[in-house]
Parts: sequence; C-alpha cells; structure tokens
Amino acid sequence: MSTVAQRVDDGATDSPAQGPHSVRGSVAEMKAPAQRHPAESPVALQYRIEFWVLRAFSWIITLLPERAATGLPAALGWLLGVVLRVRRSDTDRHLRIAFPERASSWRRRVARGSYMHFAREAAMTMRLARMEPEEVVRRTEVEGFEALQRAAESGRGAIVISGHLGNWEVAAASMAARGLPMDVAAHLQKNPLVYRHMAKLRDRLGLTVITKNEAFRLVPRALAAGRVVALMADQNIPRRGIFVDFFGKPAATAKGPALFAHRSGAPVFLGVALRDPGYPSRYRVIIEPVPALKGASASEAIRELTQRHVSRLEALIRDAPSQYFWQHRRWKTRP
Repeated sequence: MSTVAQRVDDGATDSPAQGPHSVRGSVAEMKAPAQRHPAESPVALQYRIEFWVLRAFSWIITLLPERAATGLPAALGWLLGVVLRVRRSDTDRHLRIAFPERASSWRRRVARGSYMHFAREAAMTMRLARMEPEEVVRRTEVEGFEALQRAAESGRGAIVISGHLGNWEVAAASMAARGLPMDVAAHLQKNPLVYRHMAKLRDRLGLTVITKNEAFRLVPRALAAGRVVALMADQNIPRRGIFVDFFGKPAATAKGPALFAHRSGAPVFLGVALRDPGYPSRYRVIIEPVPALKGASASEAIRELTQRHVSRLEALIRDAPSQYFWQHRRWKTRP
C-alpha cells in the first residue's frame, strides 16, 4: 500500500467538503509547483516499467467489482505469506514478542490475516483515490471528529499521529472529505513517475503531501496556518529516535510528532481507520486525543507524549491484530 503518511525521522460530522480544494490552505503555496520530484529527468527505464505496471494494475482493480477487486489481492497476500513466506520469519517473531501468551495456532491465523489484509487494502487504496468525497464519507464512520475539528479551528492546528494499522490512507481521506485542511508527511519515493502520480491522486482527495525532507520547515508553518498534519510514528528509527515501550519491549520511535507538538502547542490526536468486519466496504475511523505532559522539561514531555501515543496504538492493535503490519522490523534497533 502506498503510504499517505510516513514517519518523520527526527527526534463526526457527516457533511462532506465542498470539494478537495475547498480545504486547501497555505502549505500548498509554500511548496514548489505540482509537488515536484528532485529527479525530474531523465527517468530510468526501470522506473517507467514500474509506473506502467502500477497504472495497469490500478486500472484493472478499479474496473473489477469490489468483491473481486479486494478478494483477488487477498488471495495474493495469502500466497505471499503462506506459500512464498515473504518476511514470514520476521512476522512470526514479532507476533511471539507481542503475544507470547497466545497459542501458536492463533499467531499463525493472525499472520495469515495480516498478509491478506494489507494486500486487500492496497487494492482498496487504489479505488479510494478515485472516489468522490461523498463516497468517502459514506464508507467511513468517524468517532471523535468534532474534537479534532474544534482543535483545528482554535488557531494552533492539530497533529494526528497514526500507524500501520487498518488503512491509514482511508483515515486521512475521511478527515479531508469532511472538510478538514489536511497535510500528510510522506517519504519522497525514488520513482519520480510514481511520486507524481500518487501526489495527483492524493490532491484529488484533498490531501497536501509534505515530504520528509520538507517536514521540519513546513509542518510548523502548516500548524500555524491552522491545518491538520498527519504523521506516521510506528516504525523503527535507527538514528535520532527515542526508546519507548511497545508490547513490553523497547522500540526506537520517531520523536518528530511529539517535538512538533511541544514547540507549537498544537494538540495531538491518534487516528486510525479499521476495516469493519461486518461490512467489508466500510471503516471505523477512531480519533482520540493524546494529552501532553504539563509542567515537565522538553525532553520529559516529548518522551512521555511519545509513550502515550505508542501505548494507545498498541491497545488498538490488540483489538484488531490481523490489521497490523507485523512484517516491519519494529524492534530492530536496540538500546
């Protein structure tokens, strides 16, 4: 799945927006035109092939009925996890760390479910990018939207921290579709054709992309302009991260979201979108405030806020373990 909001390595209303551009603000004006990629030309043959394979697959997925468009990728995910065993040893090890008390048969079911889930959600993301805001609103039930909206309207903006749980693309799109001015931090993809294509699709959903290299310049400006900034913060950070507890084991975690919050005074929320098992085409979007530590030093406040959002994400993962990305080497860096 292409990532709408990736990590920064450092440190319900049901009314749709009037259109994706009705929620745009100053951040898009701060950026270079058309969200340009630094490697504009020449484009390597490998990148061209990758781009057209992606376009072809996306075209097929959007033409198929939804049951087939998500069922076939789920079968592919099963193949990757069960037969080809791509990253399977990592997945099994991570599940043993997180759930040592559970039976091995249960962990195997969760592992299979994780592979199938993310293949299915990759296809759903391709379909999502072509949906109108009204359709995004119809497919999502958002809990806690009003609190986030009030925070965004307070003049300090707001930070939404997410993780690789459920479908983070849907989480961001659901907020933008309801009228929030959304910016999302993402890695600059190596393939410039794919980067520009994804930027256009996200723009259609009302999402402005801030690349990792731009984050420390543009995120404070976005918050000062009253915008909502979405950041991923659940992957291993080999340098400049801080260690907090994740499933009972220290995990190197990005401190960027907590640092932005501490410096700006912007309120912090955790936001995830979980697929509804009873209604496969619908999502439950959960937005929860993450309170900051008052009266502490900067380092203490940043560490505590990081621990709080990681702990809350862990609790949500425990509720839907098959919807988490266990393939990532979350505990790779050691203290």
